[in-house]
Order: sequence, then structure tokens, then C-alpha cells
Amino acid sequence: MRAETRWVWFLWGVPAIAQPLIDYLRHLQGQGQTHVSIDDEARLILREFFIRAKTGKPSQPAAKQAVPASASAPAQAPAQPAPAAQPTNVDLTALAAPAPKEKSDRITVAGGSQEEKLAQLKHQASQWAPAKALGTLRQTMVFSHGSPNADIMLVGEAPGFDEERMQEPFVGLAGQKLDGILGAMGLSRSSVYLTNIVKFRPSMVNQTTNNRKPSLEERAACMPIFQAEIDIVAPKVIIALGGTAAQSLLDSTEPVTKLRGAFHEFSGVPVRVTYHPSYILHNEATSEKRKLWEDMLSVMELLNMPINDKQRGYFLPKS
Repeated sequence: MRAETRWVWFLWGVPAIAQPLIDYLRHLQGQGQTHVSIDDEARLILREFFIRAKTGKPSQPAAKQAVPASASAPAQAPAQPAPAAQPTNVDLTALAAPAPKEKSDRITVAGGSQEEKLAQLKHQASQWAPAKALGTLRQTMVFSHGSPNADIMLVGEAPGFDEERMQEPFVGLAGQKLDGILGAMGLSRSSVYLTNIVKFRPSMVNQTTNNRKPSLEERAACMPIFQAEIDIVAPKVIIALGGTAAQSLLDSTEPVTKLRGAFHEFSGVPVRVTYHPSYILHNEATSEKRKLWEDMLSVMELLNMPINDKQRGYFLPKS
């Protein structure tokens, strides 16, 4: 293939092959394949693809500089053929993942009371174009639940099967576990504010009751809605339930085990990271329950909530 022909293909062919290429790579990834082998030409094509995806413009081939002929120049030896390019293993996960989009600007919500503002925000969220445009989220929106005047905001990653079915965050077995935790704190679902970063259930092929974590792109697309919730509710503390929610707020890749046990900050609000209730469902060890409970005690202390000896002693080893 001549260089000129290749560049014409680059300039006009990349958009046409982009989605089929992504679909094919995701198909291989779904079958458990993590790497593919490519040669130099394929690597160049993929490089152009990612430049186009990132900048919206094709890259430019290096200009060839004309070399003036010289009668006195010594004759050049015939060029030796370049050794055959060796295939390179490429991380299929990195290729298949779409580039994250920039976070949208902050949302301004008109209205009088916090209830009115949340109602308007809920309407905006149901039609939120950045999320809809991804094509990777389901259609039913799950907004929030609880008090618009709450001091405590609890946030998870995204709705699952039960949440989508009931259109309410934190229901099902994990929701029941959370209800028990709140009750032990002297709180209820109606006295706190429950929400998720992503307001739509992430979709999967042949999906039934199975769920998946939201991608970085899905979380970034929905973050302005969550930020608007914070602006309206103005909580005194945010509890991030699970690693995905915590990493979204703190722009971190650290696991919950590294992030919990201390206060962080998001948008000027203290953030406490702890385990998602579903983790406790699958790990009934008293030591793990105690870690979650210690995070809740820290929140109660921050808010100067009353704590009795019985509450302080939950899940401690028996002497």
C-alpha cells in the first residue's frame, strides 16, 4: 500500500471503522481475550484513530524535505530492506475502553425551596443528554430518596436490578442492610439523602438481573447531576459507599481499604469512605462490620450526634 493511499484511508476511513473496531475488540474482551498482536501498519492506524478521537482532527504526516542533487555527492549504496516488523502485543482492555469525556459545566437549577429545585433537577436528569448520548445506560432513571434538608448524604455508584425495578436507590438486600445501619445510628431512610453517581442502570448484553459497575465515562457524564444535588441539599457530610463512588468523588484509584478510616473532601464537603452494604452481605466477618461501623461512628462524632456506650461497642470482640 503506497503512503499516499494510506493517508487518504486515514483521513476518510477512520470514522467508518471506529465503531465496528470497538465492537470487535469488546467482543474479544468479553470472551476473555486481553491482548491482540498488531504490526507497524496497524499500530499506525490505531494511533491515528486515537488522535482523531481525542482531538477531532487527523494527524499530519511528516513533510518530506527535498534534497538538492549534487554532482559532487558520492553515490549512495542501495538501501537495504528494513527488517520485517514484529507483531506487538497490545492491551485489549485499553483499546476497547472509550476515552473519557470532559466533565460538563455545573448545572444551575431555578426554584424556590429545596424540594422544588430537586424536582426540577430530577426532570433534567431524566433527559440528561451527556448520559443518553453514551448509549451504554438503560432508559429508566433512578433519582434519589430521602430528605432534601439532610445533614448526611449517602452515595453509591449506580442503580442495579432492584433499584431500577422500584425506581429507588438502595433497595433489595443491600438496601435492607443499609436500613439496619442507619437504624443503629438512630437514623432512617427518610432522615438522610440517598443517591448514586450514575442515575441509570449500566446496560449489558442479554441483561436480566445481572449488573455491572459504571464506566469512567458514564460516571463523568452524570457527575454534574450529582454536583447539583450537593449544591441543593448542602449536606454536612457525604458517605461514599463502595470503591466506585469513592474513586469518583476523590479522583482516586485506591481501593476502599486505603481510603476508609479518614475524612476526605469533595466540593467543600467532608467525605467518609466505607464499604458498600453489599460487601457486608458477602463478608459477614465481625471485623469487617466493625470497620464499617467505625466509619459511621466517625460521622456521628463529626455531626455531634449522641452516641451511647452500646453504640460504641457494636461489633467489638467479646472479652
